Amino acid sequence: MKLPILAAALTLVAAPVFAQDVTGLWQTQTNGGQVEISRCGNSLCGKLVSSDHIRSDPSVKDEKNKDASLRNRPLKNMQMLYDFTGGPTKWTGGKVYNAADGGTYSGTITLLSANELKLKGCIVAPLCKTEKWTRIK
Repeated sequence: MKLPILAAALTLVAAPVFAQDVTGLWQTQTNGGQVEISRCGNSLCGKLVSSDHIRSDPSVKDEKNKDASLRNRPLKNMQMLYDFTGGPTKWTGGKVYNAADGGTYSGTITLLSANELKLKGCIVAPLCKTEKWTRIK
């Protein structure tokens, strides 16, 4: 009789620790990207730390940005995720910047496990793209 109660208690204790674990360095599915997700006030944000393009040319610029005034900014450490709110395992209302096409999309982040998340970016539903990212650290 005590074992089910203990298991339930451990589940309740483990949930908040898991939920707060979205911050860290994540490997994207495309272009060898590595994104550092952190807390920015009451929301989540993320910056592009590295990618295949950055590794081959650390000074590579955001040349495809739809805003011409931003095309000279470096891709390295550029904020590409911002304004995600919610939790403990799903954050919504955020924006995802895609340097490959210079577009900004509505996004959601869902923590699937301690080491895997799902990032979904949409022009308008159902025109969305989803990637699974894996934790580096």
